[in-house]
Amino acid sequence: MRIVFIGAGELSVETARLLIKRGHEVVIIESDREKIETLADDLDCRFLRGDGSKPPILREAAPKQTDVLFCLSDVDQNNIITSMVGRALGFSRVVTRIEDHDFETICRELGLHDIISPSRTIGRYLANIVKGIDILELSTVIKDEARFFTFVAGKNQAGPVDDLALPKSARVVCYYRGETFHLVDGEYTIQPQDEVVILTHSENLAKLRKQFLSAEPNGQEQYRLIP
Repeated sequence: MRIVFIGAGELSVETARLLIKRGHEVVIIESDREKIETLADDLDCRFLRGDGSKPPILREAAPKQTDVLFCLSDVDQNNIITSMVGRALGFSRVVTRIEDHDFETICRELGLHDIISPSRTIGRYLANIVKGIDILELSTVIKDEARFFTFVAGKNQAGPVDDLALPKSARVVCYYRGETFHLVDGEYTIQPQDEVVILTHSENLAKLRKQFLSAEPNGQEQYRLIP
């Protein structure tokens, strides 16, 4: 896969290092020349120097050949703008970093589906440690082509779970109503704002994103906050 990062901060660098080790092609866009020169000796990837929110720079990163654009600068507003430009230029998947939770609604209204909040993710992880929960246990369960897909149900998805018309190799396994976890049984009826969790083959992800992360009748779009 081909991955493009906006900003050469710690999160971008550590993620890029892991992806490079796994054989992926990585491109990092960074405006600081000294930072690029320092990292060039450490990371086997391509660097582009410039403002990642500018269309010419993003075009140089080859949107049509890229699988994921990570907008991970330290400024939420810049990440949102860059995500919008990237999506307009044809990046197939855009992941937006935000730290100010007030921007979640803005991202939803702009149709930015994949949002990551590192401070919230770390906070949840530490809280789970206190409860004796190790989320890393998932790595021993989700193997090969198995994937989890989640979406927040809107009015169009409300109703019997069987009406979702999922692909053959996809099943709804659980859901969250509010903050409460529920296993799915034969009587489950989806309600608006349920967070629905689907276990699926990776080949179905694009179809599921198109099916569920789409515009609601009121003009707003579904989104998900990456945990």
